[in-house]
Amino acid sequence: MKKTLCIILTLALCLCAAVISSAQTDVKLQFGSDGKFTIINLADCQDTYPADERMFEFIYLVIEKYKPDLVVLGGDNTVGPGESKEKAIEELVSPYVKTGTYFTMVFGNHDHQQGVEKDELFEMYKRFGGEYFLGFNEDSPESGRVGTHCLPVYSSDGVKVSYALYMFDSGNYVYDEDGNELGYACVTEEQNNWYREKRDALKAETGDYVPAIAFQHIVPGDVYDYLYFSSPVSLGELGRDFNGRHYTFVPKLNNFTGFLNEPPCPGYYNCGQLDALAEKGDVQALFVGHDHVNSYDVEINGVHVINTPGITYHSYSDELNHGCRVITLDEKTQSFSSEVVTVNQLAIENPDYAEAIGKSQAQARLYETFADILLAMQKVFGVFGTLLAALGVK
Repeated sequence: MKKTLCIILTLALCLCAAVISSAQTDVKLQFGSDGKFTIINLADCQDTYPADERMFEFIYLVIEKYKPDLVVLGGDNTVGPGESKEKAIEELVSPYVKTGTYFTMVFGNHDHQQGVEKDELFEMYKRFGGEYFLGFNEDSPESGRVGTHCLPVYSSDGVKVSYALYMFDSGNYVYDEDGNELGYACVTEEQNNWYREKRDALKAETGDYVPAIAFQHIVPGDVYDYLYFSSPVSLGELGRDFNGRHYTFVPKLNNFTGFLNEPPCPGYYNCGQLDALAEKGDVQALFVGHDHVNSYDVEINGVHVINTPGITYHSYSDELNHGCRVITLDEKTQSFSSEVVTVNQLAIENPDYAEAIGKSQAQARLYETFADILLAMQKVFGVFGTLLAALGVK
């Protein structure tokens, strides 16, 4: 009798495990009949509880306007005290639950700092997001990383995987042997290998490497070689030292589009992530947050590294970039496009929204015009960067 009961319990546990596993893929993301798949990337909400209503006004409006197939929260999502974390996450995900919008997320370096561990936070996203939260954890418990996962996007006819969406937990901070903080963390070699396994499994399933984009919070340090001119010596506070090299703060304007309003803050170490993503040519772009006032797009070995500006009203932001990024995948061309959608743009288009957030449309137009002028000037001065590159200046 006991043996029979044990077998029944074992089978029941296995069945539960199978149900949990299958729940990770119950929702089948796929291209629409128009061959498009739309993603809204919201980075650095970074607010306490209750969060600023202006942020939610923006989120609801971009969902209404763009009707995304998926929303990706890009890390540093909530920073309120530990005792209000549940309420903060419930509030944060409420726009997606109320509008029936699927969403997932990655963690940033600040999410865990209020005394609640990331695995507990992840369970809160699952609980309050319900059927609309598509995140799950493919990292080992020993890794300390939570929420690294891959979401397949199927063809418009639902037959095969046409795109892959990789989510990486880029970690928090790294410390020396004495416990002193050295800087930010980076995606690990173990995560790189996880990506390789997923990439190769999709190839085995479909017959070829599947086009992909990826999301994480902290930018890889490789961007410095492409965004700034180097220096033969350390410049101290007037530059940045990374991975054994020295950089000025003179930007290579010919190398990128969008705004570079502050020096990026990459991981202290370089764990070779961009090399891994570029190996087979499947990953077309890596979307990052972390640096709130940047919106640059720089191509590195075939992979676009693209900064999504912050939507926070609690931490720092700026009038030129404040907003989100809208990403469109094209099934027919197997390519992507993206654009920054700002608070100012929506305020210009929608007087009710402008009034709701307390911004005059005249002020919004002024900032948008100024932004357009700066970007046009950047293109002009970028010609000099091209000349310097031709002369061998790095």
